[in-house]
Amino acid sequence: MPEKKLSVNRASLGHRIGYALRHPDRVPRHLSRAARDLWLRRTSPDHVSYYRAVMRSDTRAGPDAAVGSGSRERWMALGALQFDYLVGHGLRPEHRMLDIGCGNLRGGWRFVRHLDPGHYYGIDISPDILFAAQETIVRMDLRDRLPVLTPVRDLTLRFLPDSHFDVVHAHSVFSHSPLPVVEECLANVGRVLAPGGWFDFTFDRTEGKEHQVLREDFYYRTETLLALAGRHGLRAGFMDDWERLPHGQSKIRVFRQP
Repeated sequence: MPEKKLSVNRASLGHRIGYALRHPDRVPRHLSRAARDLWLRRTSPDHVSYYRAVMRSDTRAGPDAAVGSGSRERWMALGALQFDYLVGHGLRPEHRMLDIGCGNLRGGWRFVRHLDPGHYYGIDISPDILFAAQETIVRMDLRDRLPVLTPVRDLTLRFLPDSHFDVVHAHSVFSHSPLPVVEECLANVGRVLAPGGWFDFTFDRTEGKEHQVLREDFYYRTETLLALAGRHGLRAGFMDDWERLPHGQSKIRVFRQP
């Protein structure tokens, strides 16, 4: 796996110019995203509605690409990576799992198959990507596993029961979320965690200045997220073993304090 460039500020003009010179074939895509960003700033009053519109646009072009997979092979590989990691860390069929930002079930369909019927609960802010998730359930012949797929307006989780989920999972969610959205989730996830349960989330890590690119990609320092979790009564730790896997993001695990 290529070494992460943890000190790079991808929002800086110098980086953008250098990147364009090294990858001229990617410039049209970036310009298209920049134009979309200008339009959505005018029409979307908050980040959730903004990113919901981004997902509507990206899902129309292709659900796999909308969740960050350039090909079906990559979609399958990243899903397997998520699944193998959690199973290796103790995810059992009898566990109840909440998958935040479940997308079109890149990893989710494997969790649905692994867990007891009715024990998988996926939520996403994008109704469009959840329509694609339903198609994944049909394609993978998982209807009898009774997964629940629910659109949400925010990450307060207020409609979910206390102490219900053994495992909460958010892959490539905080990498697309500003800090207030991240904090909203961390402020509420402890309530829905069962005793002894855990919450895994990935994020784009930087060791330099925290920044964002086109309101779609957010880069955070590890200590910022660890401190934020602690502020909301969660015990958090950086997952070093995840760093050795071929995915490009970092992972933190949090537990509810006893």
